[in-house]
Amino acid sequence: MKLPILIHPDPRLKKVAEPVTDLSDGLRLLADDMLATMYDAPGIGLAAPQLGVATRLIVLDCVKEEGAAPRPLAMFNPYVIASSDEVSTYEEGCLSIPEVYADVTRPEAVTVGWVDPNGASREETFDGLWATCIQHEIDHLEGKLFIDYLSALKRQLITRKMVKLKRDRAREQM
Repeated sequence: MKLPILIHPDPRLKKVAEPVTDLSDGLRLLADDMLATMYDAPGIGLAAPQLGVATRLIVLDCVKEEGAAPRPLAMFNPYVIASSDEVSTYEEGCLSIPEVYADVTRPEAVTVGWVDPNGASREETFDGLWATCIQHEIDHLEGKLFIDYLSALKRQLITRKMVKLKRDRAREQM
C-alpha cells in the first residue's frame, strides 16, 4: 500500500528514531509498504521517519541499470560499522524535499550492519550510489536531512520553497 510521505519542514523529520526491539509482522508489512511507496514516488531510498513513523527502518533499491533485476532491501536498526577514507560527491535529492537537489560529500564506501525482515543479522560493504543512499537514509533515522550539509542560507531558501509547496498542495486539496 502506498503511504503519504512527509514534506520538510515537519518536526517528525527531525526526531531520532527508536530502535526496533520486536520484529513484528506489522513492521514487515510496513517495510513492504515503504518499498511500494518508494518505487511509486519514484525514489531509491526511504526511511520510516519520512512516513511519520519514528522507527529505525530504511528501505532502498539502487539498481538503475536498464533490464537489471531489482534488489530491494529492508534494513531494521541499520548502522555504519566502518567508512572509507575516500569520499565521493553525489547530487542528492529526497522524497521529503521534492524537486530539490544538491551536492553532498560522503564516504565512498561503508560497511553496514542491520537486521533483515527474517530477523537475521546481516553485514555488507556498499560503495558508490548504494553507500550514498544508505548514509542518506541512516541520517533520516538520526533526524538529519541532506540539506543539513548545506550552508544556512541555502537551507533557508529550500525551507521557504517547501513551505510554499506545502501551502500550494493544501490549496489544491480544498
